[in-house]
Amino acid sequence: MDNNVTNQLIEPQQKGETKFVFFSGKGGVGKSTMSCTTAVWLAKKGYKTLLVTTDPAPNLSDIFTQEIGHKITSINNIENLFAIEINPDTASEEYRERIIAPMRKILDEKNIQVINEQMNSPCVEEVAAFDKFIEFMDDPQYDVVIFDTAPTGHTIRLLELPGGWSTTLEKSASTCIGPGASLQNAKSRYEKAISYLQDDAKTSFIFVLKPESSSLLETKRSSDELSKLGIKINILIINGILPEEACTDEFFKKKKVDEQKIVKKINETFPAMQKLFYQLRDSEVSGLELLEAAGKFLYEAKIEDVEIEIETELELSNKKGKIQESGLITDQSELYDLLTPLNGTRYIFFTGKGGVGKSTIACATSLYLAEKGFRTLILTTDPASHLQDIFGQTVEHEPTRISGVDNLYAARIDQKKALEEYKKRILDIVKDNDEETKKSVEEDLNSPCAQEMAAFERFINYFELNGYDIIIFDTAPTGHTLRLLELPSDWKGFIDLGDLTKKSSDETETKNKYANVIETMKNKEKSTFVFVMYPEYTPIIEAWRASEELKRQVKIETALVAVNYLLPQDFGKNKFFSNRRKQQEKYLSEIKQRFKTPMLIVPLLEREPEGLDKLRELGRTVFSG
Repeated sequence: MDNNVTNQLIEPQQKGETKFVFFSGKGGVGKSTMSCTTAVWLAKKGYKTLLVTTDPAPNLSDIFTQEIGHKITSINNIENLFAIEINPDTASEEYRERIIAPMRKILDEKNIQVINEQMNSPCVEEVAAFDKFIEFMDDPQYDVVIFDTAPTGHTIRLLELPGGWSTTLEKSASTCIGPGASLQNAKSRYEKAISYLQDDAKTSFIFVLKPESSSLLETKRSSDELSKLGIKINILIINGILPEEACTDEFFKKKKVDEQKIVKKINETFPAMQKLFYQLRDSEVSGLELLEAAGKFLYEAKIEDVEIEIETELELSNKKGKIQESGLITDQSELYDLLTPLNGTRYIFFTGKGGVGKSTIACATSLYLAEKGFRTLILTTDPASHLQDIFGQTVEHEPTRISGVDNLYAARIDQKKALEEYKKRILDIVKDNDEETKKSVEEDLNSPCAQEMAAFERFINYFELNGYDIIIFDTAPTGHTLRLLELPSDWKGFIDLGDLTKKSSDETETKNKYANVIETMKNKEKSTFVFVMYPEYTPIIEAWRASEELKRQVKIETALVAVNYLLPQDFGKNKFFSNRRKQQEKYLSEIKQRFKTPMLIVPLLEREPEGLDKLRELGRTVFSG
């Protein structure tokens, strides 16, 4: 790794020219921490730096320990550093007003209302987020603008959008993101932004990953997807490398060997790419002092010492059993009742911050329940799904049986296929309508919004699927899951499905379809919401906020929390892991206090569980047989 080359990729190369740096990667790999670290380092070097997060579940405020929100805010105690957390709702309102304001002078209130309703679509939130991108890209007052983006699948979706908008503007005078005439000027701005993203001199893409198979696979997939858009990844930050000095027993020595194998694969997969390796610390990286130290380590190769001290047998024996003594272990019969059918099909939702192990825990739970005799379907709504990597088998758009297990089926929502199905269904409904109606519907179906709507319709159709005792939803990271549940209210005025589907044999049932799904999700006898987290501040607070938002927005209560990556008590017998264990124990108590729900304890494993045998072993550990 050449620090000079790396620094050239993130620093402005010419005076008066702004450098744009994008951070992305699988959820939970430390994107926000690394983007904050980079922002602090650049600001300390004298560059006027703006840090922007587009993640629907932002945590810049938590990392800097100050309120930020949807306004450019000066970061306390550090000159040259500013930050903003883009609020999707506020950005959408600002966007609508910008489009509609010039029309107020020439259109009456009735026409303004029609445009307002038409722009009440899922697309507006995404176009508004990209509009903010462009706003900062057109602003020359900063030396560097850093974008801390949402997890990978959603970031790529955001970057693909302008192509969809351009096509829509060429075809239609009226769109779900505003009247075509008022958007023609915006089209050139979108094209300019994409040209910036494709220009290595102006923009650098940094992917953060952990030394894990799933993280490497997603980075490779994302790299291929970005290449199709003419964008290349410039730097990899491999975060959370185990300090070799701390791996003093067989458990962690094996983990270190596996980690080194993944690092070798990363080097082989991306041979020419700049790579930075950041060591796991014995505490969380937050606050300016730790962020500054991390930046010096990454960009100046200033080594941080890791203090390793072996603990005595007496110290260890005093700590054993602490989790059990604190009353954190949940009664297994209580868990069983929350996960098994009581009144028809049981629907289980696993959600939480990206990278906390949702998919792994969901897969292990599905296998456990299937082998208890329940006909079980697991499906994923995550655009960056890796169910097939975990099961070691292909997972298709339609439910297919997992080979080797009689009662287990899996599926993933393929957004392109879902869109084709959705278009076909809607066009079939209006085939006998007048030409004007059909043309209007076709235009709406060609909007970028339609893909999101199609995926949602596919999602809710699983609530009408018969033949399963249990259906498990492995959802996208938290912010996007909340967005998914809010979607039906955004559809009003875009494609009024109630009006379009009057030919249904049961119009009332069709009209109430979406409301019935939400009612099912609210019913504790039918649905179980599980928030997955690991015992650190950021995933806990993100899950807590999302849980409270679910309760407030749609009256859905969290029924269970799953706490992942608990350090084993019998291994890691040194001060480094002792410090991390103390931190975990503190956060376990906080989780119990905040959520007041049963708790599923999931241990840190020697290896990532892939394949049925490993998942079965994890299920036995978690569910005590």
